Amino acid sequence: MCKIAQSLLQMLIGMLCARYLGPSNYGLINYAASIVAFVTPIMKLGFDSTLVREFINTPEKEGEVMGTSLVLNVLSGIACIIGVFSFVSVANHGEPTVILVCVLYSTSLIFLALEMVQYWFQYKLLSKYTSLIMLMSYVVVSAYKIFLLITSKSVYWFALTNSLDYAIIGIALIFVYNKKANGKLSFSYDRAKQMLSRGKHYIIASLMIVVIQSTDHIMLTNMISEEENGYYSAAITCATMLQFVYIAIIDSFRPLILSNKKDDEETYKKNVSRLYCVVLYPAVIQCIAFTVFAGLIVKILYGEEYSSTIPVLQILVWYFIFSLMGVVRNVWILAEEKQKYLWRINLTGALFNIVVNFILIPVWGACGAAFASLMTQFFTNFILGYIFKPLRDNNRLLICGINPAFVIKEYKQIIAQLKNRKA
Repeated sequence: MCKIAQSLLQMLIGMLCARYLGPSNYGLINYAASIVAFVTPIMKLGFDSTLVREFINTPEKEGEVMGTSLVLNVLSGIACIIGVFSFVSVANHGEPTVILVCVLYSTSLIFLALEMVQYWFQYKLLSKYTSLIMLMSYVVVSAYKIFLLITSKSVYWFALTNSLDYAIIGIALIFVYNKKANGKLSFSYDRAKQMLSRGKHYIIASLMIVVIQSTDHIMLTNMISEEENGYYSAAITCATMLQFVYIAIIDSFRPLILSNKKDDEETYKKNVSRLYCVVLYPAVIQCIAFTVFAGLIVKILYGEEYSSTIPVLQILVWYFIFSLMGVVRNVWILAEEKQKYLWRINLTGALFNIVVNFILIPVWGACGAAFASLMTQFFTNFILGYIFKPLRDNNRLLICGINPAFVIKEYKQIIAQLKNRKA
């Protein structure tokens, strides 16, 4: 319920802000978000993909693991803020508005580093605390945004909203962690070396994902206009408004799948296929609905000023299916300890994305960027699974999971279990 309320609140406030800012300023905020997104994987150091496994492998050292992670992430967050300022000072020289918006937006990195403690809650299956804190944060941030709208504040104030959001979440999570955790937070140099060694594969891989996700925003802004990026950003917001549901499902499966890999290979494979089944079939239904009702969705959420977003959404929404394939595949890669292949996958996808965007954006603008995103996700998260031999086992589990016979069999098992409980 918390996630649903949070999503509805986020959608409502986001809609009001987009209407207030207009396509141009809305595009500027999303341009800043794209610049910051490029350094976020460096700030996270790959720990967002490895922390749960660290806790599972060394449960007696959870305080050391968490403390080491927080120290490293805070330091890397500070370095990344400096990096953002240096980059935009050169790339956007003579554009003080763009530079200031990007720097203000980047301050969220220091608080995002504190939010890494959420992976301890995920490991302990205590996600209810994370959900409640995030809901509380969204309420506060939403009130702040409403204040900005009522008082007609400038775009600079909106650039700080992410920092406020992550600050509330990060500080609250650390407070609850100190109450619930057994081990005290501590830093270990040896642990830091081990964690950095395991996480380094994910840094490059995550950077390549960011290239795939953010290149279109930057290229649209520089090749067409901030307004065109505003239309494209609105389409992305619509297409991913229910993403939290799927991510929550995947996050709940992750500890189970990692444990199964250690104890029961057959159950492990079946659960990976089940995860594909559980997230992909609802995603297809969602994409069909969004394609049919795109005009109604855009007009209700953003108004006539964003009517150019409609065809962009009808194309872009289908990339969501293949994006989810990639998220599930990364769980499988972690379980199989095949992290070394991630940078190859994502580098190939990033280069493919840049080339396709370079070809399509000058011709079709935001629609071209949307089609490039769809092609990139399909190529990276499905086609490469056959091109790269080490990933073919995952594609077999994927095909098994979307096989109607598998779906029917799982459905029958669930019905039988429910009948047995009633009996």
